Amino acid sequence: MRTLTKLQAILDSTRKADFLGPLALRLYLVPVFWVAGTNKLDHFDSIIGWFGSMGLPFPALMAVLATGAEVVGAVALLIGLGVRWISIPLMVTMVVAAVTTHWHNGWQAIADPGSPFANENVGGAIERLSKAKDVLREHGNYDWLTETGNFVVSNNGIEWAATYFIMLLALFFTGAGKASLDHFVAGYFSSK
Repeated sequence: MRTLTKLQAILDSTRKADFLGPLALRLYLVPVFWVAGTNKLDHFDSIIGWFGSMGLPFPALMAVLATGAEVVGAVALLIGLGVRWISIPLMVTMVVAAVTTHWHNGWQAIADPGSPFANENVGGAIERLSKAKDVLREHGNYDWLTETGNFVVSNNGIEWAATYFIMLLALFFTGAGKASLDHFVAGYFSSK
């Protein structure tokens, strides 16, 4: 029992670095939302049309809100300012993306027929992947193309949107952590 108590004390001592969890979540999400938001900015008119084709109400407003949430959210997550607040529109964006764009493709982000979550789309995706590999083997340098990893086909399921939502939900409840402007601002105002 004494050994377990000592091991627990060692484990408890890691709380001194509890800022690493929220920091890691924030820094992981920064490029996700920066790339998504700036891609929307680069193709803004197309995004409005795409949102309209999905039947979203007020597609121009929705495009502005999604783009703004992602770009501003990436910056806020990076510096750790207003993290709990920015998590809300980012979570809404992930729910809208999951329901409107990804839901009909099931769970998987990458098509994997061996997954227990594979749906009817996966068989077609694997067939297309096989044909693409055949073309690359015949007309390309397949060994060079795959030397750092295999080709995959996106299934475009809800997996990534759900994962990002859960990460944002954790940040919503825990906050930005000690390595953030939120922490310094809160400290400044609590000392006044």
